[in-house]
Amino acid sequence: MTELHAVTGAFGYSGKYIAQRLLTAGHRVITLTNSLHRPNPFGDKVTAYPLQFNDVAQLTESLRGVDVLYNTYWVRFNYGEFGHETAVTNTLALFKAAQAAGVQRVVHVSITNPSPDSPLEYFNGKARLENALIASGLSYAILRPTVLFGKEDILINNIAWMLRTFPIFGVFGDGQYRVQPIYVDDLAQLAVTHGAHRDNVVVNAIGPETFTYRELVQQVGQTIGKPCPMISIPPGLGYAVSWIVGKMVKDVLVTREEIAGLMADLLHVDTPPTGTTRLTDWANQHADTLGRRYTSELARRQNRKLAYQSN
Repeated sequence: MTELHAVTGAFGYSGKYIAQRLLTAGHRVITLTNSLHRPNPFGDKVTAYPLQFNDVAQLTESLRGVDVLYNTYWVRFNYGEFGHETAVTNTLALFKAAQAAGVQRVVHVSITNPSPDSPLEYFNGKARLENALIASGLSYAILRPTVLFGKEDILINNIAWMLRTFPIFGVFGDGQYRVQPIYVDDLAQLAVTHGAHRDNVVVNAIGPETFTYRELVQQVGQTIGKPCPMISIPPGLGYAVSWIVGKMVKDVLVTREEIAGLMADLLHVDTPPTGTTRLTDWANQHADTLGRRYTSELARRQNRKLAYQSN
C-alpha cells in the first residue's frame, strides 16, 4: 500500500513542487491549506483540507493516517492579521496535531542561520520552531533554504522587474553580503528524499552558485539584457525608496528585517550545495519573461482564489 503524504500549501509555491514530486513517486497526497478556493493544479489527485490552526482536534483528524508531513507554512513579513509570531503559534499547533495523529515523519522548511537569540523575528521564530520539532519526539528532517527561484518566485523576478523599470539600481551598503539561491524543484526533491528516511537531520538547502548581492543583481541584469548602473545607498535610505515603490505596486517590496538579514550575511552558509540547478542557467532559459511583470506577495495572500502566476 502506498504511503499517505500531507503537504501544507500544495496550491502555492514550494508546496506545489513537493506535491508533484510525491505524486510522480506514486504516493497518495493531501494538502492542508488556507487557500481552499485556489485552483487545484492536481485535480482529484490531491484532496484539500483547511489549515484549522485554532482547532487542533480537527487539524489532528485531517492528519489521521498520514505517514509524512511536509511543512512549508510560514509568512514572509508582519502585515495586518498575519505575522511571524502568529506563524510560530500556528506551526506549533500543526506539530501538536501531527503528534496526536500519529504522523511518522515531519519534513520542515526553515531558513539558513536561524537563532533563538536573533533580534530578527524571522530567524528567531524559525529557530524556535526547529527546537520545538526536535523536542517533540517526531522523526524529522529540517531543511534550511536561502532564496528560492523558479517560475513563481518573487525575489529574482522583482529584481528583474526593477532593472527593467528604473534607470539605476540601489544596493544596500556595499552589496558584498552573499546569497546561495536554490531552485524550488531541487528543494522539493530534497524534501521528498528526506521524507523517505527516518533519521533526524538538519540540512542546508542551497544551490550550486554563490553570489554577492551586487553580483546577483548584475547577473540578472546581464541575463535579461537590462544592465543598469548600481549605486550603494545606506540601508535606511534603501528602505525608504523601497517603501515608496511598494506603495506604487501595492505591496511590501522589502522589510527592514529582510535588509538586516541580507546585510548580516544570514543567507549564506559554508557547506556543500544540495541543489544542482544553476540560477544562471535557469535565468537564461527564462530571460524573455523574467521580470516582465511585478509579482506581489500581498496579492497572493489577500486573493486566495487566484492561482500563483508564473513569471
